[in-house]
Amino acid sequence: MPLTLSALNVYPVKSCGGTEVASWDVDDFGLRWDRRWMFVDQDNYFQTQRWNAALALIRPRLVDGGVELSAPGMATIVAPAGGGPSTKTEVWGDAVEAESCGTDADRWAGKYLGKGCRLLFLPDDAARRFSDGNGAIGRVGFADAYPFLLVGEASLEDLNRRLPDPIPMNRFRPNLVVSGAGPYDEDQWQELTVGEIPFSMTGRCVRCAIPTIDQDTAVMSKEPSRTLATYRKTPEGVVFGVNLAHGATGRLKVGARIVTS
Repeated sequence: MPLTLSALNVYPVKSCGGTEVASWDVDDFGLRWDRRWMFVDQDNYFQTQRWNAALALIRPRLVDGGVELSAPGMATIVAPAGGGPSTKTEVWGDAVEAESCGTDADRWAGKYLGKGCRLLFLPDDAARRFSDGNGAIGRVGFADAYPFLLVGEASLEDLNRRLPDPIPMNRFRPNLVVSGAGPYDEDQWQELTVGEIPFSMTGRCVRCAIPTIDQDTAVMSKEPSRTLATYRKTPEGVVFGVNLAHGATGRLKVGARIVTS
C-alpha cells in the first residue's frame, strides 16, 4: 500500500485539546497556530497535563483574531493572539518572550485550573529555536521540543492488540498520522516528503505520562505505559511515534502521498 497522510491535527494551546483538519498551512513554526498559546502559573512556569490533567478538557477553536476556549462548567471566551505586555517564560529550559492575552483570559484560566494561571501567546518574531541533530536549526512554538509528531496507524493497531482495552490515537497527540506503513516503520525513516514538504526525523518520541490520560475524561490510568514498557523501552525511555523537523513551508492535505528514505 502507498504511504498516505491519513490525519492532520492542530493543537493551538499547549496540552489542550486538538482539532482534526483536512488541510493546513505549514509556517516557520510548524503547523500554523500549533501550540502558539500556553497556560502558565503565577511564576510564569508552563502548564501541562503531566501535572494538571484538566487541561485535556479544554477545547480550543481557532477564530479570526484569536482562539475560542471552552471547558466543562465554563463560559466560552475568545482570547486574542497576544497583544498584551511581554513576559518571560520557558518550556523545558528554553527561555522565551511571550505576550499576555489579557485579563479576561487570565481570569478564565485561574477559575478553571483552580490557581493563579495566565494565558500567553508566542508572537511571530519569537526566537525559540531547536537543532535537529544534523546541524539544521529551526523555530518551534510551545511544543515540548520539535514542530511535528508523527505516528503510524499500524503502530497503534499493534499496541491495541496488546492492551486489555484499545485506546484512540488522540492519547498520543500526533500532528501527522500515516496509513500504509507497517508497525513502527516510522522509527526507521530518516527523511520523508509529505506532499511537497520535506521532513527529517529528529528522533523517536520518548513518552511521558500524558498517553495514560483519557482525553475525553481527564482520568489517568496505567495504560498504555505499562504495556509499552514491556516491548518499547529504550535507554532513553519508552518510545512511540517520531519527532520531525520540516524543511520548507507550504500546505499539507490529508490524502497526500508520503515518500520515505
